[in-house]
Amino acid sequence: MEHDLKSNKQNAIEFYRMAYLGDACNAVDLFVGAEYIQHNPLVADGKQAFIDYFDEMARDYSGKSIEFIRAVAEGDLVALHTHQTWPDNEQYVTMDFFRFDEVGKIVEHWDSIQEVPTESKNSNTMY
Repeated sequence: MEHDLKSNKQNAIEFYRMAYLGDACNAVDLFVGAEYIQHNPLVADGKQAFIDYFDEMARDYSGKSIEFIRAVAEGDLVALHTHQTWPDNEQYVTMDFFRFDEVGKIVEHWDSIQEVPTESKNSNTMY
């Protein structure tokens, strides 16, 4: 089966942007398949657990922003590399991986997050 890599990348970005900026329910309705398997240990499996997590985050951390640095697609997977700025200028770099089903809906997620340090032994950004 052939996946539409361009469409999957765009859908992963829009899904993440909507959820991150406070519209998790709509993001799930538009972009998630019949199941949603979660590998982040802070979030339970399932659509409602995802919505609850992002609704809480939107309530507790309003004013955050996200920049999508790159999106890479291969087969049924999309990887997103983001730069997030949270209240009090806390900055994070994330790597998110989404698996898509055969009809182009997100059904599984993995992620890793790291705070941008104030000092580095090199002059390269993390993004």
